[in-house]
Amino acid sequence: MEILVAKSAGFCFGVKRAINMAQECANKRKGEIHTLGPIIHNPQVVKELEHSHIIPKRGLEEIGGGTVIIRSHGITLQETEMIQDKGLEMIDATCPFVKKSQEIVALLSREGYSIIVVGEKEHPEVKGILSYGDGDIMIAASIDELKDMPMKKKIGIVAQTTQQIKNLKEIVSYCLEKTTELRVFNTICNATTIRQSESYELAKEVDCIVVVGGKNSANTNRLADMCREIQPRTYHVEVASELDPAWFDGASKVSVTAGASTPDWLIDEVVSFIKAVGEKRDKYVNVKQP
Repeated sequence: MEILVAKSAGFCFGVKRAINMAQECANKRKGEIHTLGPIIHNPQVVKELEHSHIIPKRGLEEIGGGTVIIRSHGITLQETEMIQDKGLEMIDATCPFVKKSQEIVALLSREGYSIIVVGEKEHPEVKGILSYGDGDIMIAASIDELKDMPMKKKIGIVAQTTQQIKNLKEIVSYCLEKTTELRVFNTICNATTIRQSESYELAKEVDCIVVVGGKNSANTNRLADMCREIQPRTYHVEVASELDPAWFDGASKVSVTAGASTPDWLIDEVVSFIKAVGEKRDKYVNVKQP
């Protein structure tokens, strides 16, 4: 069995930066260290950080003192102000690309644009971006959510950093007929685009594909959905123990890809499992041959 691993699978720049900042904080600071929500959307990494006494909290009401590390997805402007009001020490590990989206929304708002954020309504990154806008601002995951939108004087568009470029293009095209002035910022992270492109191409040439990453990770779920459109034998797992050897029956070529918040060690464990399945199967076939 041939195993192809996507070249860019695993941690992106923003995730690496956030994890490094958290580990540096744990090494230098004493006292309580918390993250507001999971620092990245990977349960196994979050669990590992707990060994360094970095504890995720659901909300600021659960944090009485110490240091707060801002997750890579960012937080709302209101939450930032609350941290300052409570006198907590803050380490901002927001991904620079997410931070840029927040700044763009603030700029568009000051200049009087009706703003559309292309993304998932309940995702923390989108909630944070949305908080930087005043007045007419809305979220849209697809053009279906814009069907009742009236004509606007001028529209500004940004996107959740892990969106598919195809989705952004569709919404931009739709909005061209809803305004006489359209300003678009492609805030989709290049790392996301590269991972999606690599996974798309691999899905076309393999018999089975495994996507590794948190079930709560938007970009990993999107990778799995995209691969599944091309290759029905697409499986999304967080850890190697979730793999079923039967998934690889009859497969001569298997691909492994991963979301931007998946560490190398989880990818390596999945590859090792699949390799062992292939070796066992090949050995069995050889024994059975006359």
